[in-house]
Amino acid sequence: MDMPIWIWFVFIGIIVSAVMSIWTARQERLIDDAWIEKEGQKYIDRMEEERERRKKDINQEHSPNDEKSDR
Repeated sequence: MDMPIWIWFVFIGIIVSAVMSIWTARQERLIDDAWIEKEGQKYIDRMEEERERRKKDINQEHSPNDEKSDR
């Protein structure tokens, strides 16, 4: 294979570029997945807090009514 050396450098550059783009895409996907999971957990926590708040509000609403009906 009698090719000029600059062609070999171009081939090596293409291969290195492809490997780096694949590696970078994987790293970005891992970072995105971690961020999505973190934000999802925040959303779930907010839903649970809201559920507890509503349960508490409902219990407070029923307690005074029960006392009034006993009188």
